[in-house]
Amino acid sequence: MSQKQHPLGTGFTAASTADDVLEGIDLSGKNVIVTGGHTGLGLETTRALSKVGASITVGSRNPDRAAPALAGIERVEVDRLDLLDPTSIDAFAARYLGSGRPLHILVNNAGIMAGPLFRDARGYESQFATNHLGHFQLTLALLPALRAAHGARVVNVTSGGHRLSDIRWDDPHFATGYDPMLAYGQSKTANVLFAVELDRRWAADGIRGYAVHPGIVVTTGLGPSRAEDGPAVSEGAQRAMGLIDDSGRPVIDPDRELKTPQQGAGTSVFAAASPLLTGIGGVYLKDNDISPLDTPRPIDFGAEQDIPSDVVPHALDPESARRLWELSERLLERRSQSVSVTAHPSG
Repeated sequence: MSQKQHPLGTGFTAASTADDVLEGIDLSGKNVIVTGGHTGLGLETTRALSKVGASITVGSRNPDRAAPALAGIERVEVDRLDLLDPTSIDAFAARYLGSGRPLHILVNNAGIMAGPLFRDARGYESQFATNHLGHFQLTLALLPALRAAHGARVVNVTSGGHRLSDIRWDDPHFATGYDPMLAYGQSKTANVLFAVELDRRWAADGIRGYAVHPGIVVTTGLGPSRAEDGPAVSEGAQRAMGLIDDSGRPVIDPDRELKTPQQGAGTSVFAAASPLLTGIGGVYLKDNDISPLDTPRPIDFGAEQDIPSDVVPHALDPESARRLWELSERLLERRSQSVSVTAHPSG
């Protein structure tokens, strides 16, 4: 898969916005699902796709809270979706399939980051369960609608944080030694591997998979989080990482991956709709293009340096991609159990 990782020379830059990327594209008659599409990066993705004619279903854990944020956006509806609740995922997919609509674009956008350890009732670590397994279950459940589109794209929003950890095959749920950033990195690697294997399995059905690094998009109100609430990174940590200034305002520097939501959503909608990707899939995208393949190197979030975000080999390995798919299927065999969220001390 790594040989696909060559930039196309799209003409877009790290600063290009979602509107820039979608200029001249008409998505009238196309149906889209965006998980967590009412806040932050997801909201901008929803707005931009709607602006060019798409009809969008936003999956939200709290539709009553999501609806006001989406007011004024055309052709958008909200439906309940909790990515930590297998029953909720199945119900959301069943309602969509019951509508008879094909699904042209699925943007697996929602996610959580860091925070203390908590598990669902199956004992699964929450970042892996939410960021990967929830979207894996949702995507498989929506396969009939994706096939019915006769040309569909599945977009997994990942992160340069995939560089922090490969899949922990012997202990994916951190039975011992929980580290919130390693757990985040593992979940983001899973997002990329899922896109790689999805594309291998489903390209013959006209369904292509993409993994998107949107850049580092800092928004306000980052607190303890669930599927669509944003990452749980303290203000002090954000300041130490150079993400916000002394006044608490986001630092915007697209060339260093520090982006506005409008710029971050550019790569999401590039994956979702750009004709430049016709015939291409199973790739990791950043800055509105295909990322080059990089060599692994340490990441020091506290250092005055650019944070590397190009894709590294462990996230593209085809054998790992197949292995993760099979592991995910086995883990979902327990999905009939009811799910509740239980907090655990991180120590």
